[in-house]
Amino acid sequence: MEFKIIEALNIDQIKQLTEMFQLEWWTKGRKFEEVQCMIDHSDVIVAFVKDKELIAFARVLTDFVYKAFIFDVMVKPSYRDADLGKKLMYLMINHSKLVNVQHFELYCRPEMKPFYEKWGFTNDLGELCFMRRG
Repeated sequence: MEFKIIEALNIDQIKQLTEMFQLEWWTKGRKFEEVQCMIDHSDVIVAFVKDKELIAFARVLTDFVYKAFIFDVMVKPSYRDADLGKKLMYLMINHSKLVNVQHFELYCRPEMKPFYEKWGFTNDLGELCFMRRG
């Protein structure tokens, strides 16, 4: 499959991303203005476009040294059998801006653990626990 790799989204692509967010449990309800602000404040973005259609997306928030937190790894449902998730992860982990990062982190649902374990992620973090406010 042929697609273009992009690292910035234009207005039309942000609209498409907002539509993709409505299809997922963890991003449903996100509004265009909020998504645009999120894009503006993300440190690294990797997305795939095929014939002007946004088909995959992921982003990172990072300090570029100690931590890089991967968010919103998404592939449009009609493209999920094309290994685009693997390609996204490869590009994120090996991104030139992230080569000095000591720890990549993310959170996911239990059924996605095997996918992320292939990239060296583990939930065996000793006494660390995930916490959230709000």
